[in-house]
Amino acid sequence: MTLQTVPTGAVDTDLFRQLLRRHAAAVVVITAPGEPATGFTATSFTSVSLDPPLVSFCLARTASAWPAVEAADIVAVHVLGQEQEHVARTFSTRGIDRLAEHGAWRPGPDGVPLLDGVLARLVCRVVDRVPAGDHTIVLASPLDGEHGLGESETPLVYHAGRYAELRHAD
Repeated sequence: MTLQTVPTGAVDTDLFRQLLRRHAAAVVVITAPGEPATGFTATSFTSVSLDPPLVSFCLARTASAWPAVEAADIVAVHVLGQEQEHVARTFSTRGIDRLAEHGAWRPGPDGVPLLDGVLARLVCRVVDRVPAGDHTIVLASPLDGEHGLGESETPLVYHAGRYAELRHAD
């Protein structure tokens, strides 16, 4: 696969951030096994294909979680419910053992950490890693999934630089 070069100077970094703040995204925590196992908060998670089932997420190669994700064959994606902002904040905090701080998890297949009480969870096999700028796009195939594991039926979202809840129209 050949990546096209993005023209430099088209949109500066500050404008790019301001534009993307207008996009609302679901908040997930992605975990990976390893020594040590790790997890991180992401808003880049998306479905890619139904046939075959594929999902993706992006991670900066400078992120503390990158070495574990780079080495992992299995990852878990945890969709957070609206009452789980504290979980999102824990897994986005630098310089701590995020899994130890969170505490509510158990080892799953191949040692991947599975968080308790989430809105939904997918256990996925990594099928490809595609370099993209300063990040890598990770493509994964869901092997197993569960939903309704937490108290909420409404996802936590991130919009305009802050966590938010959905308000359903009547």
